Parts: sequence; C-alpha cells; structure tokens
Amino acid sequence: MDEDRAVEAAASAWPGPSRRRRLIEFLLHASTRLDLRPVVKYTALSFFTDRLLPSLPRKMGFCGARGGRAVTSWLLEPLRYSNLELFALVAVWIASKIHELKPLSVKSLKALGDRIIADQHFTCRDFANAELVFMEVVEYNIGSLNIAFTYLEELLVQFREISKIGDLLNMDVCMEILDILYETEDSSWLFNSPCQLAASALVTAYAISVPKQRWEFPILPWVTFTTSYDEEEIMKVVLTILMHVLKPDEMKGKGERDFNI
Repeated sequence: MDEDRAVEAAASAWPGPSRRRRLIEFLLHASTRLDLRPVVKYTALSFFTDRLLPSLPRKMGFCGARGGRAVTSWLLEPLRYSNLELFALVAVWIASKIHELKPLSVKSLKALGDRIIADQHFTCRDFANAELVFMEVVEYNIGSLNIAFTYLEELLVQFREISKIGDLLNMDVCMEILDILYETEDSSWLFNSPCQLAASALVTAYAISVPKQRWEFPILPWVTFTTSYDEEEIMKVVLTILMHVLKPDEMKGKGERDFNI
C-alpha cells in the first residue's frame, strides 16, 4: 500500500510545474496561430493536460507505475520534449475533428510544427502515428462534453436569457481566467470538477467585469441553484481563482465580505 502511494505521488508530480507550464503555453500559442474557436482550444487543453499528461507515467511505467496496457512507440522511448509538443498539436487536431465541419488538415499542423517546434521536424506520417499513440495512452477517452468551457458557455447563455446584466459579463474575461488556471500548476486540480469550476469562473468574471454599482443580479444564489453546488463551495473556489488572477497585494486583506455577490 505504501509503495502504491509512493508510485501515485511520483506519477502525479510528472511532468513538473516548469515543463507543464511551457507545454500549456505552447498549446495556447498554437491555438492563437491557428485562430481556433474557443471550444476547440479548450477541448484540446482538456485532452492534453487533463488526460494525456496524467496518463503517460502509468502507460510508460514511470516510477515503477503499473496500470493498463503499456504503450510502446518511438515517440515515447525516449520521450523528448519535442515529442510532447507534437502531442499538443495532435490534441488540437483531434479536437478540431470533433468540433469543426472542416477539421484542420495534417499539412497545416505540420507547417505550424515546422515553425514552432524547435528541435525536430515531424512528417505527416509522424502526426498520424502520434494520433494513434495519443488515443492509446488516453484509452480513447475523447469525450468533449465534460469540460469547463462547455459548462461555462451554457451558464453564460442561460444568464443572458434571464438578465440584461449578462450582457455586461465579458466572455473574454471568462476565458482569460481559464487560461491562467491552466498555466498554474497548483490550480490544475480545479479542472477535476469542470462544472463547479465553470460556475465559479462565471461568478469571478462577474465580480471582475461587471461594474460594482450594477451588481443587482443575485449571481451567486442563481449559480448555486442552477448547478446544485453549495454556495460555500463555490465561494471557496471563487476566492482561490481570485488569488491566482489578481496580484497578491490586490487580494491582501480581502475576504468573502469584499465580494458580496
């Protein structure tokens, strides 16, 4: 039992905060270069960050980890940083196939990879092979409904249908919040509960982007009623998000009373 806990701890520490952040920044940069729709971008982030990266240690036997059928490929042995960047682009490719009537072509992804992957030029066949490896590692778990952005988008639509205040809430602010949380290692656990995170991100965006004199809509009670989450749970996540989004000195001394929403 102690050995299993040690293996789990070692596996969860991979790939490390610095490398993880650089990989997410790489995927965000690729998303901007490809002008992806938000749903494609956040689906790709979910596939890569929430599914592929945590699954790799067990599939490759890192730290003595065991579980599931091992995946073998030259893309994993050795696992170079450039190969992880390739997998990030593959996540984008898979997400575009799910959400776009005309998905990204492998040639367009290869052309981008040639420009932004520094240490390696991958062929179109390499992309196809990487897609197969990616799918094996995540065990074909590419459902795209249970992601924070999808819930957030649905909540915002509902909010705007019942209140004009919803028009003051900027979706760009919501997406910037998600980007910051993805880039921050110690907030990545929030994505384990995507619906709760979406509700909390909406409340946070409301507090940031809606002028305080317009705080006439009971956003927190409405969100808790709509999602069935406890108000205290939502506020804890909201304050956690604010600690990451705002500068520490802006949050210093603030508590729940300062965000009476």
